[in-house]
Amino acid sequence: MTLLDEARNIRERAYAPYSGFKVGAAIRARSGRVYTGVNVENASYPEGTCAEAGAIAAMVAGGDTEIAEVAVIADCPDPVPPCGGCRQRIAEFAKGDVPITMATVAGATLTRRLDELLPGAFVSAHMAG
Repeated sequence: MTLLDEARNIRERAYAPYSGFKVGAAIRARSGRVYTGVNVENASYPEGTCAEAGAIAAMVAGGDTEIAEVAVIADCPDPVPPCGGCRQRIAEFAKGDVPITMATVAGATLTRRLDELLPGAFVSAHMAG
C-alpha cells in the first residue's frame, strides 16, 4: 500500500462534525514505519487538531523522530496543502528535501518538497547563541 493509500484509508476515521472537512495524513519515518493521523474537531472550534499533527504525535510516540515522506488527502477541488502550523511541525522532524504529496479524494495529486512549501522555516538552529 502506498503512503497516499494509507492517508486515504485513515481519512474516513476523521472526526469533523462541524466542518465536514475530513483530512487524512500519513508519514513514513526514516525507519520505514508508517504513522497516520486524522483531523479531530471539537465544539471549541479552534481547539481541534490537524491530521498531520496527529500523525506526527503517533510517530514520536512510536519512537521515531525523522520524517522521510508525507501524504495528505481531503475532499476538495485542489490537492490539500498542510496548514502553516503543520508545515512548521513537519519542519521540526524533516529536512527541506522531504516530499509532501497533497491529494484530493478525486485523484488529483501534487508533490512538493518541504522547503518549497515552507521557505525560510524557523528551526532550532535559529535559537543557538
